[in-house]
Amino acid sequence: MSSTARPDHGGPSKRTAPGVSAADPLAPLAALPGVPEAVESVRKSVDRVYGHRVMRRRSSEVSAEAALRGARATAAVEGVDWVLEEVRRRSDFSVDEEARTVGAALRVTAEAGQLLDIWPQSPLRVLARLHLVAAGGVSVEDTVGRPRRPGEPVQGPDIGLDLPGADEVAARLDGLAQLISGSTSAPALVASSVVHGELQVLRPFGSFNGQVARAAERVVLIGSGLDPKAICPAEVGHAELGREAYTAALAGYASGTPEGMSEWIAHCGRAVELGVRESTAVCEAMQRGAA
Repeated sequence: MSSTARPDHGGPSKRTAPGVSAADPLAPLAALPGVPEAVESVRKSVDRVYGHRVMRRRSSEVSAEAALRGARATAAVEGVDWVLEEVRRRSDFSVDEEARTVGAALRVTAEAGQLLDIWPQSPLRVLARLHLVAAGGVSVEDTVGRPRRPGEPVQGPDIGLDLPGADEVAARLDGLAQLISGSTSAPALVASSVVHGELQVLRPFGSFNGQVARAAERVVLIGSGLDPKAICPAEVGHAELGREAYTAALAGYASGTPEGMSEWIAHCGRAVELGVRESTAVCEAMQRGAA
């Protein structure tokens, strides 16, 4: 399937930075050195897997497998790296902290595809829902589904960045929501990278911020039209590239420099391409009758 058949409408954006046009805040980011090449490489990679003959009749199976592998991978980025078959066979995800992390990843990945229509109009509502779903049955009083307040702690692995204060988080979330609800001509890779990076740097919730950030990235990639069948799990790529590379690229995003932003977007592009490679392997296995 060609990119013409699947128009890339872009997606949400971040707060307006110095020197960025208020009319389309993401346009300058799309023109940074290396970004157009990353965008084109991702587009070609996605087009190839959508053109695979297995996708003609078994796309729903590929989507389901991509979701499972994406969930396993997003838990791995959080430090819980279970083998795929363990995730596939397990039914109880409440027995210990590792199981709860994997359960949260499965729930939030599945929920992301149900919120596509709400996202452009009410992104903060979607983020709240994703956090609520990720938290599941965890008892954390009234902290679930809302941004953290001053003095409230944040759980999760260290990403090596200072934690913004609650007031800054609220302001930047409002700015992000306004830009998501607006419009941009920036490619989906740029938009999804910015949404992912902004949420991961802000860590707006008291828990499960990584899972929510990567689920929001998934929402943008699907809703933009780049990956409408959700068969290109960027989470797989983030896990494969490794935690060290992930946090280093996030530090570049947090710096706000052109070089840092470009490297983060390129990193996310590589993650999408690795997700494509994973689903291509699934298609090949299905074609051979091995899956």
